[in-house]
Amino acid sequence: MNYRVLGKTGFNVSEVSLGTWQVGGRWGEPFNEQTAEAIIHSAIDAGVNFIDTADVYSDGLSEAAVAKVVKSRSEEVFIATKCGRQIQPHVSEGYTPESITNYVEGSLRNMKLDTLDLIQLHCPPTQVYTRPEIFETFDRLKEQGKIRNLGVSVELVDEALMAMRFPNVTTVQVIFNMFRLKPTEQLFPAAKENNIGLIVRVPLASGLLTGKMSHQTTFNAQDHRAFNRHGEAFDKGETFSGVDFDLGLEAVEELKELFPGEEPLAAWALRWVLMFTEVSTVIPGASRPEQVTSNLAAAALPALSQEQMEGVRSIYDRYIKPTVHQQW
Repeated sequence: MNYRVLGKTGFNVSEVSLGTWQVGGRWGEPFNEQTAEAIIHSAIDAGVNFIDTADVYSDGLSEAAVAKVVKSRSEEVFIATKCGRQIQPHVSEGYTPESITNYVEGSLRNMKLDTLDLIQLHCPPTQVYTRPEIFETFDRLKEQGKIRNLGVSVELVDEALMAMRFPNVTTVQVIFNMFRLKPTEQLFPAAKENNIGLIVRVPLASGLLTGKMSHQTTFNAQDHRAFNRHGEAFDKGETFSGVDFDLGLEAVEELKELFPGEEPLAAWALRWVLMFTEVSTVIPGASRPEQVTSNLAAAALPALSQEQMEGVRSIYDRYIKPTVHQQW
């Protein structure tokens, strides 16, 4: 495993880490504590020392499972969690110093911890990034010893740039993959200049970039890939990176030609993310331990050639860019 510095946190984190949106059960299926613990143990066994969770993942069960396993291990493992998505309706007015403090304290209870390594605002409405009192709340929480670092998880590049104006923001979590290249234009240079750690989520575009899907693929009715393709429940960019499913499949066929051989497209898609030195860590999810193993194998692949990098860009420009580039 290779490690990179997570911006101003100073944490030296595994370049391929673990996201836990679906840990312990696929979307629409019940949480399974034994499966969750097996996934987390397998990640740490392989050198992962950064795990991302959130208070809304399985109603706090994900947070609890992550902390339980981490506390049972001797290795130093950093836990990042998120807050704010419990607010309903999810509007800026629901974000107050009191509500934020309550959510942080709730995560501490879920994980039976005294201090959170990294707390991230969980894709709040854009207006929240114009409210200094919300960001100042985290300064007080740090003074109280309840958090070590503040980060933001964003939908829009502009939101990330707004967040960086607050000096206590140490990390930005953003969607970045072969079908979402916009962050490279302004966000990556700004993150480098401001020493902001970049955490990449949805690196496989909700499974599109595994190369295993087809026009016949179906999804559980409770799976966001079935019900959120047009943003019915939350930002549609979280589902297939906002790319039309059929169009995405066409682009994937060209990507497969660019990356022939035995290694799956998913591994190359993850290795592609790591080609960007501004990225601190990428956090693919897993619903079983074997997926952790295959995700981590990507880090050992050779660097992509200039021809392959240019090929990915060309496929993006022809298939994806016209419909999604300016949306996020």
